[in-house]
Amino acid sequence: MTGIVTNDGEKRLVLVSGRAHTELATDVAEHLGIELVPTTAYDFANGEIYTRFGESVRGSDAFVLQSHARPINQWIMEQLLMVDALKRASAKTITVVTPFYGYARQDKKHRGREPISARLLADLFKTAGADRLMSVDLHTAQIQGFFDGPVDHLWAMPTLIDYVRTRVDTSNVTVVSPDAGRIRVAEQWAAKLGGGPLAFVHKTRDIRSPNKTVANRVVGEVEGRSCVLVDDLIDTGGTIAGAVRVVLEAGAKDVIVAATHGVLSHPAAERLQESGAREVIVTDTLPIEDEARFPKLTVLSIAPLLARAIREVFDDGSVTSLFDGNA
Repeated sequence: MTGIVTNDGEKRLVLVSGRAHTELATDVAEHLGIELVPTTAYDFANGEIYTRFGESVRGSDAFVLQSHARPINQWIMEQLLMVDALKRASAKTITVVTPFYGYARQDKKHRGREPISARLLADLFKTAGADRLMSVDLHTAQIQGFFDGPVDHLWAMPTLIDYVRTRVDTSNVTVVSPDAGRIRVAEQWAAKLGGGPLAFVHKTRDIRSPNKTVANRVVGEVEGRSCVLVDDLIDTGGTIAGAVRVVLEAGAKDVIVAATHGVLSHPAAERLQESGAREVIVTDTLPIEDEARFPKLTVLSIAPLLARAIREVFDDGSVTSLFDGNA
């Protein structure tokens, strides 16, 4: 049998994974010191998904890991089916682990007659049988309130900051937010990088056009300084590339980009490579295809964080303690 069993034999942790990001799931299992539950999953000719676990999960504390990568709707559906299968196989508790939570940018209505898709996704997981949700750097904190049950909101900031410290002179750093809405996150970055100044990029967005923003100017002290431009995700790269451009035009010495989720839809690789940034750093919450990789890209492992959080939940410990009370 796979999984972790407590000394008294009463609790058993099992980790199951969909097909979206098997490399990450394998890394998480290795950090937990267990093997993934053998799982059969395939697609029928009409696109329907079949999934079945190869051993008993009865009475277990089950964690089902699936990152919502491309094709995002397929992998969300597969995870929902796996949750349903765990529930019908009498798992004691079911925790949905979504390193990247799909539809997170659709967390509110901008105009009439729009859905709140992030809320719908949370409802679907609850209906399927999930007891708990775990994710990394949700696009907005309010998504935690969409799920009717405990939500563990993990931060990739410590992982990213540990690396960034090795890449910059912390006595000459300005942390830059790509827009005014993420200033609070930039403040936390700045505090952990030595308390340097903050800046943000003033931009405009057409809510009727996806993935389109215009970076206008930078507000704050960047001239002659190494700048760390921080965001939660990079999709097509237009926002970040534009922000890099205006920061460099404002006299920055150089720019490093740090983001949790590398969605990297086309043409992000080309835009980021040519943006003028010295380095672009992301974590592996999502699989990064070969065509989305480029020389300036650095990918950090999120598996240690996920494994520690899973273990804390299983042991009835404190997930917040992983972030010194800042999560």
